[in-house]
Amino acid sequence: MDLPVEGPAPTRQERLVSLDALRGFDMFWIIGGGWLLHGLAQGLQSPWFDQVVIPHTHHVPWEGFVAWDLIMPLFLFVVGAAMPFSFAKRLGQGQSKARLYWHIILRVVVLWVLGMIAQGRLLEYDLAKLRLYSNTLQAIAAGYLIASILLLNLKVRWQAVATVALLLLYWALLAFVPVPGHGAGQLTEQGNLAIYLDKLILGPYQDGTTYTWILSGMTFATTVMMGAFAGQLLRSDLGKIRKTLFLLASGIACIYLGSWWGRIFPIIKHLWTSSMVLYAGGWSLLLLGVFYLVIDVLRLRFLAFPFVVIGMNAIAIYMITRLYDFRDLGDIVVRGLAQWTGDWQDFVRAIAGITVIWLILLHMYRKKTFIKV
Repeated sequence: MDLPVEGPAPTRQERLVSLDALRGFDMFWIIGGGWLLHGLAQGLQSPWFDQVVIPHTHHVPWEGFVAWDLIMPLFLFVVGAAMPFSFAKRLGQGQSKARLYWHIILRVVVLWVLGMIAQGRLLEYDLAKLRLYSNTLQAIAAGYLIASILLLNLKVRWQAVATVALLLLYWALLAFVPVPGHGAGQLTEQGNLAIYLDKLILGPYQDGTTYTWILSGMTFATTVMMGAFAGQLLRSDLGKIRKTLFLLASGIACIYLGSWWGRIFPIIKHLWTSSMVLYAGGWSLLLLGVFYLVIDVLRLRFLAFPFVVIGMNAIAIYMITRLYDFRDLGDIVVRGLAQWTGDWQDFVRAIAGITVIWLILLHMYRKKTFIKV
């Protein structure tokens, strides 16, 4: 593998359907997958389901990690995985690096504004309520910007060195830099360095949660870079089986390393700790490996289609579902069924709401209307 911009630009036939499907799989949980599982739990009334499955549909309050906590890291990972393909295509078409940097900066600005609309209360037009840095899209923007600089200026070996350096530096800062009133090495909700800097720099525009953003941009970038390494692997000349094995093996290794490091530097998604990056990145690599095997190696692409429809307009549907509750449209059709569905009504409502969203996306897909940033 070499610097992405030096490889051949991928052709239309080489598009990774598995990557589009994985993006759609991730978005499925954002647009209604959790609601679907809660509706299923209410209908089943199963203690096993309530004890084993449902806990994975809520974020861990602070330390620890469940399936629901993977949604945001996987989103950043998939962005990174697509970057080598996108950059190689643009440079292969003759675009200069200067023009590519202009595109990168524009994309960062657009993502930042969309993040402020989605979660920063921008559309309330009230300066007192504005939150400058509070959303997944802004985390993507920060990670994407740093990762772009690494991808466009360093060979793969040095990209890896820089990524490891960022992970270690973030750990060192949180472990050894003292926080006024708390000291060094505090990873409590209010005593850590990252939240201190957010409150210090953002002031009244800090989002008021225990999620951290400014200093965590370092590790947002490493999550994006983990995806970028996977993307560079998939662009390489290795055989498909070897690529699959490499993804699966590296995923297992990262899960192990993240768990081991977590004993020293706990896995905390709110802080986006280095151990969390490795742990979540490991699961992301495993998922990509499985999707790649099933969809692009075994060619069972019919399984991918429902997710591809979502994944091809991921940013658009993310924003739309933040601004409008599609359950209202689904309720128009299924509200009257409550007299027969009983405990299953929430499950029926979830299916109706997701179906409405999916049919809109299917129409956009068939019309080749793809809204990209």
